[in-house]
Amino acid sequence: MSGQNIVEKIIGRHLIKGKAEPGEEAVISVDVLLTHDVCGPPAIGFFKKEFGENAKVFDKEKVVIIPDHYIFTKDEKSARNVDVLREFVKEQGIVHFYDKDSPNYAGVCHVALPEKGHVLPGSVIIGTDSHTCSHGALGTFSMGVGNTTGAYVMGAGHIIINTPESIKFRFDKEFPEYVMGKDVILQVIGDIGTGGADFKNMEFCGEAISRLSLEGRVSTCNMAIEAGGNGIIAPDEKTKEYLLTRTKLSKSELDAKIEYLFSDPDAKYLSEHIYDASKLEPVAAQPHSPGNVDKVRNINAKLDSVYIGSCTGGKKEDFLAAAKILHSAGKEVAIPLYVVPATREVVTFMETQTLDGKSLKTIFEDAGANMDSFYEPSCAACLGGPIDTYGRINDEPSHVRASTTNRNFEKRMGSGNIYLVSPLTAAASALTGKLTDPRGFMR
Repeated sequence: MSGQNIVEKIIGRHLIKGKAEPGEEAVISVDVLLTHDVCGPPAIGFFKKEFGENAKVFDKEKVVIIPDHYIFTKDEKSARNVDVLREFVKEQGIVHFYDKDSPNYAGVCHVALPEKGHVLPGSVIIGTDSHTCSHGALGTFSMGVGNTTGAYVMGAGHIIINTPESIKFRFDKEFPEYVMGKDVILQVIGDIGTGGADFKNMEFCGEAISRLSLEGRVSTCNMAIEAGGNGIIAPDEKTKEYLLTRTKLSKSELDAKIEYLFSDPDAKYLSEHIYDASKLEPVAAQPHSPGNVDKVRNINAKLDSVYIGSCTGGKKEDFLAAAKILHSAGKEVAIPLYVVPATREVVTFMETQTLDGKSLKTIFEDAGANMDSFYEPSCAACLGGPIDTYGRINDEPSHVRASTTNRNFEKRMGSGNIYLVSPLTAAASALTGKLTDPRGFMR
């Protein structure tokens, strides 16, 4: 019998019924059910319809609710959605609710979930958001589902899936300093296409991946869904060190609580893609598909604005990278640069982390960035949003933007044409007013 890969092992550990074999139906228990202000209310509606008005969620400590999408707006329907969440949390006694109007507010769910210690290796995380696959960065089986499936999990505590086949992406050697986790996943999607991993698991491994920071790994796994799949990276010492800062457990307690799982050497994969990481370059996804990828240096595109934020590009590492470019240039941006920290923790980091005695926040301010939403960490314009959403492109179909977000579909950010890029490329492009390879600004 051949060995198992990490996803098959996780499914096997959570198996209630069925088989943890590719293509086989499996009923598995769920450790975390995540939802937010856009998908939460309809999921709650389905839950009450199917389980009953007075039904209780499967575990009030395992349902995590983080409003983050349409929250800093005057839109009445958006406010009503948050009210629905508040009422449900009160009814159910849900422990982990990060209300936007409370000191407990966190920010973008896919950055906040690991920040708050909810993501543990070897666990199963289901979310009513397609980018729930982000959490595979910490060695979890994480999957986005629709609202009806989310409602079912909310009541039953398990999910019925077909155990996915896995594709291995191995990156040998080391990524150059100008290549970020965003470049890695864009390169992969460009190579295999937006349907290249439909209903498959994408396992990222190799020496270069092990050198990536946890945040870089999150960026890579975050966009696995743009190829149709889920992403996962096996846990290592970096993962363990991160967890020590995110949970209240000691190292010995963590080791006792968590079973760290890894793929067997003889595990079977649908296919394997091997990269020389040292040869990768900054890339961009051109309108209107995450799979329309080319090297930044090959693209001639004049820009109207740049956007740095979201679960894909609004983390600490992302702003530090962008700030280094802006600080190195020592001049103001040529076009509007919108800044949206993903979480309150990122806000604090930008206020306290310095380069040559200047905080990152000050570096962005000195460069002329638009900081109007600095203290309102959220998804903001990533998913368009109401007309008053910060950074939204309103009624300008010819507007061209470089963005660190994860999708560049038509009208995704309201309107316009979107180039998906890394934070390094975003900062360099803001300085020149055109899509720009960041290497010219790095020293």
